[in-house]
Amino acid sequence: MKKILALLLAAVMVFALVACNNNNDDTENEDVTVRVMALKGPTGMGMVQLMENDKNGTAKNDYDIKLAAAPAEVTAAVIAGTVDIAAVPVNLAAVLFNKPDVDISFAAVNTLGVLYLMENGNTISSLDDIKGKKIYATGQGATPQYILEALLKRNNIDPETDVEIEYIAEHAELATKLATNDAAIGLLPEPQVTVALTTAKKNDNNDLRIALNITEEWAKLGKGELVQGCIIVSDKFKEEHPEQLAKFMEEYKASTVYVVENPKDASVLIAEHGIIPQAPLAEKAIPNCNICCIDGETGISYMKNILEVLYAANPSSVGGKLPTDEFYGK
Repeated sequence: MKKILALLLAAVMVFALVACNNNNDDTENEDVTVRVMALKGPTGMGMVQLMENDKNGTAKNDYDIKLAAAPAEVTAAVIAGTVDIAAVPVNLAAVLFNKPDVDISFAAVNTLGVLYLMENGNTISSLDDIKGKKIYATGQGATPQYILEALLKRNNIDPETDVEIEYIAEHAELATKLATNDAAIGLLPEPQVTVALTTAKKNDNNDLRIALNITEEWAKLGKGELVQGCIIVSDKFKEEHPEQLAKFMEEYKASTVYVVENPKDASVLIAEHGIIPQAPLAEKAIPNCNICCIDGETGISYMKNILEVLYAANPSSVGGKLPTDEFYGK
């Protein structure tokens, strides 16, 4: 009898352990809402298929995706810990990493060069041609300023004495000034370049053109690809939810490919999701936005190269020091 009782007790204990383990598995496999944030523009444009899949319930993760109008919004969310994955300018990623209370890692390069020097006229065919001229630009204190300054310095052009640079707060304002010929020369990113060119034609201004592709000018330096945007992930999310992170990277990469290869269809979704208000503008801008998803050692190499150049030009642009290997998951 005692043996029977002992066997029954053992069976009950085994059943309890199995049930407990099953409950733990259920807890571990609970759906996790992946909180993602991107800026309106190329980073948001590249994410649009993922956003649409999430809306339709066909995404591999459950997402909460928010679009921000300015980097400051993303910065606040990352610092507050209310976002797991974010698309940010490359220099901002370094600045955030260097903050003592922020734990983030690099995940991928997601935007290459999107800057173009525009001119009302036909006097500029090389960087040397801008000496002695006035350039209007946007992005003061952000990646565009630091890229412009680094590019000028490496071409032996002093950004303080050889040219006059006036910064304007809003891309839209500069696009309007260029379109109406109130500004002769301006540095703008896509998709505002397309906006300016389209508006200029409507205003019968046929003089506005792209004078220099900054990505091509950067390539002449031999310092790697011009990188302007990247994906970062919180270390906490990376450690606790590696499967969800892997699924996001897979879906995000597929989304960028879809946008690049299907600009007409993607532009409709871009307008529907409020990333750019008009689909025709988005369709024209996509080829010049250099949307991508480059991870692994290639992405790390691109990221390191651009940060080194920005650091040499202005250490404060990357938070005072270059990120350590920990930033790259090493």
